Amino acid sequence: MNATLKTIAERFSCRDFADTPLTDEQANALAEAALAAPSGVNRQPWHVIIITDKALIEELDAEGMRILAEAEDQSTYERMMSRGGKLFYNAPCMFMIAADAGAAMDCGILSQNLALAAHSLGLGSVICGMAGTPINGPKGEAYKARLQFPEGYGFGIGVLVGTPNSIQKPHELDRKKLTYIR
Repeated sequence: MNATLKTIAERFSCRDFADTPLTDEQANALAEAALAAPSGVNRQPWHVIIITDKALIEELDAEGMRILAEAEDQSTYERMMSRGGKLFYNAPCMFMIAADAGAAMDCGILSQNLALAAHSLGLGSVICGMAGTPINGPKGEAYKARLQFPEGYGFGIGVLVGTPNSIQKPHELDRKKLTYIR
């Protein structure tokens, strides 16, 4: 198996990060991997915001949990509480992807580039749609300004990155999801 296929096969969603910050070299390598993502007609409809300010990540986490705690449907809040009560799993770095309208697929490609690059560097990652909770909440406009979202951009996706506290097995492959037409 070549190195790329091995990285894909071994990558897992990390939900338990050590306090170890990323080095500048790691953060820069991941930023380059993100920007290398292809996009439809090369529009590159994103802006990558790299957050290593631990206090800010914790503030966003607390605001997201507050929003979930006040939601009518408590299932997501209860799930997060069962995982330790944190949206961002103590991650020391968050890649917040701001995007223009209609960029969901392109943001998905970018986030996969980031996740695979992180794994290839021995880091853990989790692609985190929940990072949008504080951005889309009541304080969202203030957070967008603070995070320097470009004008007219909204939340695209988040990717949490850091040193994993433990190595997990990747999810089981469900080969029933395959159809070959020959």
